Amino acid sequence: MICEAILKIKADAEVSVSGDNIDTCVFDWLDGNPTNITRAAIKTKLDAEAQEVIDNKTSATNKLKALGLTDAEI
Repeated sequence: MICEAILKIKADAEVSVSGDNIDTCVFDWLDGNPTNITRAAIKTKLDAEAQEVIDNKTSATNKLKALGLTDAEI
């Protein structure tokens, strides 16, 4: 997920990430990180993506309820 977030920030970034925790992982910037992508920027992108998943689920649930489905059916 971390690599995907980095690539969403800069599609042609060349990086290797060791670890899956954004707070403790180690970045090996193969391209030298010319745009200075920070750990904070990556965290922000990950948080935004997580919120988007929540928002999409809420939206889908509300649309299904509007069609008359119950919580149990959803």
